[in-house]
Amino acid sequence: MEISKDRVYENLCEIAGRENVFTDEDMSRHVTFRAGGRAKYFLTPPSKQAMAVMLSYLRAQHINYYIIGNGSNLLVRDEGYDGVIVKIGGAFSDIKIDLEKNQLYFGAGTYLSKAAGVALEHSLTGMEFAAGIPGMIGGAVAMNAGAYGGELKDIIDQVWVMNTDGRELCLSNEEMQFGYRTSLLQKEKFICLGASVILQRGSSDEIAKKMQELLEARKEKQPLEYPSAGSTFKRPEGYFAGKLIMEAGLRGFSVGEACVSEKHCGFVVNKGKATATDIINVIDKVTEMVYKSFGIKLEPEVKII
Repeated sequence: MEISKDRVYENLCEIAGRENVFTDEDMSRHVTFRAGGRAKYFLTPPSKQAMAVMLSYLRAQHINYYIIGNGSNLLVRDEGYDGVIVKIGGAFSDIKIDLEKNQLYFGAGTYLSKAAGVALEHSLTGMEFAAGIPGMIGGAVAMNAGAYGGELKDIIDQVWVMNTDGRELCLSNEEMQFGYRTSLLQKEKFICLGASVILQRGSSDEIAKKMQELLEARKEKQPLEYPSAGSTFKRPEGYFAGKLIMEAGLRGFSVGEACVSEKHCGFVVNKGKATATDIINVIDKVTEMVYKSFGIKLEPEVKII
């Protein structure tokens, strides 16, 4: 693909290195839905320093940007993103271990499965629920990811962030304002750099057994054979989204190759070559029909940009 050598591109290359900057990037390659439009610019910061300079430049030039990790809870509209997609990757995947405090630190670019594996390796219990979540620490902290009765807020000690001025801050669990699938990072334009968790001593055999049980439950109950963003909707208070969708008669409902999973109605999946528009149309129809049937407004868990 021929790269446009425009001024913004050249400036971003100066900040982050030419090997870390792309134009007209197909975002279906960077989200687990495997669908969506293109980003005008795509950048992977090689360091905190480069990210701070980048933020200063983007702010000064009034250029829109959006921070992503593994893209496991994200969909970019087919029209694309007219700005800079910033992917937090390997440069932010450092791990620090303090066994005296039962404390682990993970950079924002660390996969949750890797983090859970480190906890297992050191016989620390409390992260088993995270083993099968296909995201990175940064995104998981931002949305207070959870599964099978566990949430990040239950184990987070501190979170390190960068604000829009490029300054690094350290926030306590309380300061993070964790809630159901939300945190301070969704209210402020802070970028997660990493987080520390406090776990408990446990038996590595028991921890491994629990992880395996949860992974098997996930395989049995979730449509892992198709691209998706996991649970598409937040859980309405007092209800289960999947059950409401099923009872509204929407099991298997499809638009193009996007459809409500027949295996788990809480998932919208891409059965082949679904577009972002197809997926959004399924989400909208499900929201409309569940509201018509039960008077309950489902809220997407997936971020659509």
